[in-house]
Amino acid sequence: MAGETVTKPVDEGSEVKILHLSDIHMGSGFSHGRQNPETGLNTRLEDSVATLSRCIDRAIAEPVDLVLFGGDAFPDATPPPLVQQAFASQFRRLVDAAIPTVLLVGNHDQHSQGLGGASLCIYRTLGVPGFIVGDRLETHRIETSKGPIQIVTLPWLTRSTLLTRPETEGLSLGQVNELLIDRLRVALEGEIRQLDPAIPTILLAHLMTDTARFGAERFLAVGKGFTVPMAILARPCFDYVALGHVHRHQVVCESPLMIYPGSIERVDFSEEKEDKGYVMVSLSKANTHAEFCALPVRAFRTIKTDLTQQDDPQAALLKAIQPGAIADAVVRLIYKLRADQIDQIDGAALAAALAPAHTYSIHPELVSQLTRPRLPELGADSALEPLAALQAYLANREDLQDLAEDMIAAAQSLLRQDDVLLASRTAESGDELSTVDDAKQLRLL
Repeated sequence: MAGETVTKPVDEGSEVKILHLSDIHMGSGFSHGRQNPETGLNTRLEDSVATLSRCIDRAIAEPVDLVLFGGDAFPDATPPPLVQQAFASQFRRLVDAAIPTVLLVGNHDQHSQGLGGASLCIYRTLGVPGFIVGDRLETHRIETSKGPIQIVTLPWLTRSTLLTRPETEGLSLGQVNELLIDRLRVALEGEIRQLDPAIPTILLAHLMTDTARFGAERFLAVGKGFTVPMAILARPCFDYVALGHVHRHQVVCESPLMIYPGSIERVDFSEEKEDKGYVMVSLSKANTHAEFCALPVRAFRTIKTDLTQQDDPQAALLKAIQPGAIADAVVRLIYKLRADQIDQIDGAALAAALAPAHTYSIHPELVSQLTRPRLPELGADSALEPLAALQAYLANREDLQDLAEDMIAAAQSLLRQDDVLLASRTAESGDELSTVDDAKQLRLL
C-alpha cells in the first residue's frame, strides 16, 4: 500500500535515487475503453499514457538518478505504430532530462514462435543516449550523478534461451525445469563473479519467483516460462533486486530488498482490488530503502446480484447499481435471473442507470427452472420403487400436473412390458425366478 517502506542496512555511502516501474502493457485492454471523439484514440490507451506520464513526471521532478523498467512495455512484440509512438514520447523525456534508463525485455516484449528479437531492441539499434536494453543476462556499469552503479539484467527466459532441443528430448517437464534452473544458476554465478564489490549492485529481472502471489500474469504467460527459486536471487552481492512480471505490488524478500512494483494500470477485472503504482528507491552500500507510490488509475467495479428470488427483478437490479460507486469506472454487471423474469428487465432503464460509468458490460446468467434441489426421498439412498419415485417427482412438479396421470399410465405400461420380457428370457434360459424380489433385482441388472 502507499507509504510502505522497507529498509536494508549495509555499508556507508551516498544514495542513488531510483524510480522502478514495470508492466506498462500499453495498448492492452481496449475492450474496456471507448473512442475519444476529440482525439480519435481509445480511452484506455489515453489512460495508460497519462499514468506513464505521471511516473516520468516524478522521475524528472525528483530528480532521480536512474529509471529501471522491469519489462512488458506492450501486450505483444508488434505493437501498432501509434502505441509505439506514445510509449517512446514519454521515455524520450528521460533522454531530454539526462536520466539514465534501463529497459528490460519481458515475456510480452519478445517475439513468439522462436523468431527472436524484442520490441524494445529498437532503442539500442537507434543508439538512444542513456538508454540500455536488457535483452540478455548481462552486467552493465552506469555512471550516475551520484557515482557508478552495476545493473545485472535478467530478461524473461524461455527453454530455448538456455537449452537446445536435443538436450530436452526424453525429459519430463519437471526434469526440463530442473535443468533450466541449473543452467540459470551457473550463468548468474558467472555474472556475479565479475561484479565490483565496492559498487552498489542491482539485479533487474523479469520472472516469477516461487514465493510471489500472482495475479493476471499467471494466465498471460501460462506454459511459456518457469518459476525461479528465491535462493537463486537472494544473494548478498545485490543491494536491490528490481523485479517485473507480477502485476500485484509486493515485497518478496527483505534481505536483499526484492520488490515487484506491480503493473501501473489494471489489465482486467482480476486486478480490480489491487493498488497500482511504482517504487521509489534510495540505494547505496550503506542503506537501501524503498517506498511504494500509488497511482490514481481508473477504477474497475463488478456488480453481482441474484434476482431469481425477487418479485420485482428490475427494481432490485437498479437498486444494486450505485451511481456514485461506478462514476468514470469500468463496470461489469453480472446478474442471475429466471427465464420468466426476462421480460421484466428494462434494457433502456438499465443503460440509463449505468450511464455514469466510463464503460460497462452486462452479463445476464439465466438460471434454468429445471435445476431444482433434489427431493430427500429421491436421493442416492432412496429405496423407492421406480413407479413410486416417479409419483413423488410429479407431486413436486406443478408444471407437469396436467400430464401426470398419462405419464404414470405410460410408466406402468413400460414396467409390464419389462416384466413380460424378463419372464420370456427366464423361460428361454430354463431358470426360475423364485420370488418377486428376484425379478426386481434382475430388472436392475
